[in-house]
Amino acid sequence: MRRAVDFGVEAFGALHLAVNNAGIAGASAPTGEYAVEEWQRVIDTNLNGVFYSLRYELPRILAAGGGAVVNMSSILGTNGFAGSPAYAAAKHAVVGLTKTAAVEYAARGVRINAVAPGFIDTPLLQGDAAQREQLVALHPQGRLGTAEEVAELTLFLLSDRASFINGSYHLVDGGYAAR
Repeated sequence: MRRAVDFGVEAFGALHLAVNNAGIAGASAPTGEYAVEEWQRVIDTNLNGVFYSLRYELPRILAAGGGAVVNMSSILGTNGFAGSPAYAAAKHAVVGLTKTAAVEYAARGVRINAVAPGFIDTPLLQGDAAQREQLVALHPQGRLGTAEEVAELTLFLLSDRASFINGSYHLVDGGYAAR
């Protein structure tokens, strides 16, 4: 992450905005049967990936005079999901990390928020039609979200129009968490 941030600063002159979108689903198993190695792999990617991003982004954003960061959590940062203990735990932790960093850096001109997509219509969900329909049924709007819907919220949170939004967690879930 340090090399990636350094590359960005060298290429563009400064870092003002960042989106941290680290995530893998991991294996599916009940918590008491979840493989320790799989737990560590998911936590390393989904939580530690966001931490290391912030660790190297924040000093560079401060040096540039401030900015905004959006961390991608998930609807499973609010809800549990059977068979996904590592993923849900990591995405809950991303919310806590976001809120903590937002409090720490607010007075220094950096806003940090999190976005929580529900199930989004991507190629990963195209394979199994029955599974896809089960996921659609979990959303009161009766459909999956789109990547564009998540991107629109993310862009807004990075913009100056969101100048008084900090430390917040925004659901893009078609009502999933409301059920």
